[in-house]
Amino acid sequence: MSFARDLSRLWRSDGFRRLTYVRLLSQGGDGMFQVGIAAAFFFDPTQAATPGAIAAGFAVLLAPFTLVGPFVGPLIDRWQRQRILMVGNIVRLGLVAAICALLVADLPVWTLYVAALLTLSVNRFLLASITAGLPRVVDREDLLAANAIQPTLGTIAAAVGGAVGGIVTFIAPQATDTSLALWALAAGGAAFGLAAWATLLLGRRSLGPVIPLEHLNLAAQVRGLGAELGTAVRYLRARVTPFHALLVMAAQRLLYGVMFVASILISRHVLGDPDRPEQALGNFTLVVAFAAVGFGLAAVLTPVFGSRFTRHQWIVLCLVVGAVGQTALAISTQPWALFSAAVVVSFAVQGGKIAVDTIVQRDTEDSVRGRAFTLYDMAFNVAFISSAVIGGLVLPDDGYSRVVMSVLVALYVVTALVFVRAPREPSPAPVPTS
Repeated sequence: MSFARDLSRLWRSDGFRRLTYVRLLSQGGDGMFQVGIAAAFFFDPTQAATPGAIAAGFAVLLAPFTLVGPFVGPLIDRWQRQRILMVGNIVRLGLVAAICALLVADLPVWTLYVAALLTLSVNRFLLASITAGLPRVVDREDLLAANAIQPTLGTIAAAVGGAVGGIVTFIAPQATDTSLALWALAAGGAAFGLAAWATLLLGRRSLGPVIPLEHLNLAAQVRGLGAELGTAVRYLRARVTPFHALLVMAAQRLLYGVMFVASILISRHVLGDPDRPEQALGNFTLVVAFAAVGFGLAAVLTPVFGSRFTRHQWIVLCLVVGAVGQTALAISTQPWALFSAAVVVSFAVQGGKIAVDTIVQRDTEDSVRGRAFTLYDMAFNVAFISSAVIGGLVLPDDGYSRVVMSVLVALYVVTALVFVRAPREPSPAPVPTS
């Protein structure tokens, strides 16, 4: 099988193997952390889990980082990315400890939002650094396979971490509403600590970037970061293909986000008892597990069909597959429909993401790549916030609307029809000098 052959070949590369260790531990911790946050914010029976409340939660958690992102993103092109990964995971470990303390002290919920915001912000920074550093540890011709394998393994690790976090909450002694979150958060913190240790296996300069001497001045790093990000936007627009790839990724994430919000509500109100947090959280953990199957299939099948489809053709096909998966929820509210949609739509989103990552990496110079993937993360966050807001406006309290699910099907098809006309080859563009 192509996946196994590609993984075996890439695994012989020390840089790829060690970077994958970091990603697996880091994203496994993410999954446990997200279960803990979900238990605290969305599955606590003392908290109202309406579409509007979930939208507000996502907005509070993600919107500020969208504003802060431009001012930290260019640092990925200046600071050693290996150091970013090590320090970032240490910082996340400390933040998880702070969140646990806040939960035990029963402080106001806004303090939890602030701490969770900081943790998620660091997470997006780390993922951008990993993705920007990947071309430094694999050959150019192996980028598609690496993008199919490593990010998808990371996503599966996050899903497994989420499942582990869910299992930990069930076996925790004398579980209460608070301890459901605490046990999952503690497991996530342990994974973050291991990820920080794993970064020591990487050489300090192995992930780049190659830094000109004039960029070592701290004052120069702070000045003009916003202008630099604007320069990166103009560069990507001039190159055309990476800019369009970012747009289609954002569109997919927006549509996927609406289904994600709906799945939280359906897990609590349709498939479970809102007054039994362990049951609702267990249902949502199952949804995440089925989504992990879809992510895994994307990792296996994308390289298999890589020689038969161009990156653009694969993205279009994934959008069509997403429409097919979303149709299951437009037909029924039964568990089979939600779980089927989780598998198929997750496959489509991850398959499209693999191709988008490859286009952005392939068609963007290394000196701009960190800023490109910071723009990637900003687009991701804006799309997810927008999906939460849209879900809050159009979804009923139990999360299921046949009309909304049917509209999502139509939007997948429309997005595919628009992107099929997008250019296939990048246009020449001058590389920014700073």
